[in-house]
Amino acid sequence: MANARSRNAGKKGSRALWILLVIAAVLAAAAWYFRIPAQGYAQTAAAYSARVACSCRFVAGRSLDDCKKDKLAGMELVTLSDDVGAKSVTARFPLIASDTARYREGYGCVLEKWDS
Repeated sequence: MANARSRNAGKKGSRALWILLVIAAVLAAAAWYFRIPAQGYAQTAAAYSARVACSCRFVAGRSLDDCKKDKLAGMELVTLSDDVGAKSVTARFPLIASDTARYREGYGCVLEKWDS
């Protein structure tokens, strides 16, 4: 009787492992399929956030903490950091995108050139 129970437990454990592997494969395939749109949205969010925060910081003269309040809904993952000496703000979307806007006299805040 105990031997039959251990075989059933082994089958259930093996079945659970296969189910987890199938779920992981489906999630990996979905991430691969949506990688291009996700990269585009992340790059857009980083560029927009950098330019807006740079203008807030170096044109309006507000603190970076105050400028963080201006982020749009859905951009909670974007982080901001400033370089006062270079008059620039860098926005990062974790593991996917980063962009920097720099204040230029007469032009305001301008995004740095993208490498394509």
